[in-house]
Amino acid sequence: MDQGGLKVRVRRLSRTLCAASLLAVGLAHAQSGPVKLMVGFPPGGGTDAIARILADKLKDQLGVSVVVDNKAGAGGQIAAQALKAAAPDGNTLFLSHDHTISILPLVVKNPGYAPQKDFLPVAGFATFANAFAVSGGTPASSMKQYVEFVQRQAAGQDTVGVPAPASVPEFLVKVIGQKYKLDLQAAPYRGSAPMMADMLGNQIHAGIGSVPDFIENQKAGKIRVVAVLGGVRQAALPDVPTFTELGLAGFEDAPYYGIFAPKGTPQATIDKLSGAVATVTALPAVQERLTRMGLTVGYMTPAQLASREASYSKTWAQIIQASGFKAQ
Repeated sequence: MDQGGLKVRVRRLSRTLCAASLLAVGLAHAQSGPVKLMVGFPPGGGTDAIARILADKLKDQLGVSVVVDNKAGAGGQIAAQALKAAAPDGNTLFLSHDHTISILPLVVKNPGYAPQKDFLPVAGFATFANAFAVSGGTPASSMKQYVEFVQRQAAGQDTVGVPAPASVPEFLVKVIGQKYKLDLQAAPYRGSAPMMADMLGNQIHAGIGSVPDFIENQKAGKIRVVAVLGGVRQAALPDVPTFTELGLAGFEDAPYYGIFAPKGTPQATIDKLSGAVATVTALPAVQERLTRMGLTVGYMTPAQLASREASYSKTWAQIIQASGFKAQ
């Protein structure tokens, strides 16, 4: 072989080795665990429990440890801001329900993030219902009895706990008060866990939160869920009527849970993560545990989660506007 041909072969081999090296670096960068699964609420609440169930199984699918990181505060706003600032390498994810993704951008002027601009949907895995529950010290086992209790004991006035300010539960307090002609005032908490603590201590008579927030204490008989939002009764609470049954329609668009990554995360990484969520949520043991918590389990692709997010945001933008609420 002449010297010119040898030089050509050396250049080709060099390019091949360089490409292989870059591919190896890219793959290592795409998933060099551990994966941090952020939650915007403190330990002990429903969202935290859900994240820990999924994290335990996702580590098997991804081959790296998956650690739940509670960045509580401002209804998930702090965690969302942290996701925006995170490196887009697939190692930092955010598990959230509708409040942080769909509602906060509607009620806060400058939340510090814009979901459709700053985040990429990875996968949806469930929908759920918000519920109205009364504390154990309240002598009511139905919505009708709660209304009668408030009218009798407090001249039609009461304080209802909600997990976060300017949240769907806070707007529901106003709507429910209007329906039953009660003067109900929302008391916002920093997550469902402290709200539940006050309900268990009979510091407040009632609270509105997700079914997963209430389900364990409902089963233990420490609180009583008296109504759920939506048009379909929940599998975990088959004897509890919906507000649609009670005459409060228009809230059938169910809130959702999903996992999100920072903008710029490679598509191959998103596909890998989404596939892992699909596999985990198909496991019978995971489905059983999440269903017992009050979720309706169902995997959503990134595109389906994005569509769900947009639809839910549109529905609540109209409700919030009609309420007269101004973004703060």
